[in-house]
Amino acid sequence: MLEITCNDRLGKKVRVKCNIDDTIGDLKKLISAQTGTRSDKIVLKKWYTIFKDHITVGDYEIHDGMNLELYYQ
Repeated sequence: MLEITCNDRLGKKVRVKCNIDDTIGDLKKLISAQTGTRSDKIVLKKWYTIFKDHITVGDYEIHDGMNLELYYQ
């Protein structure tokens, strides 16, 4: 189990637990359950890399305790 922190820089910081073989789409669903926003409106980034929904967390080499940027579209 990984614990990932997502920060939207607007005062909302969410910590989510997921598995390494979960997809980014699954991670967005977990974030939307905590924040109340729809998962299709969430964009996850790290620097300038936009994470795509069908690729797993392990493929992006997202580790335990990592911070991701949370944007809304």
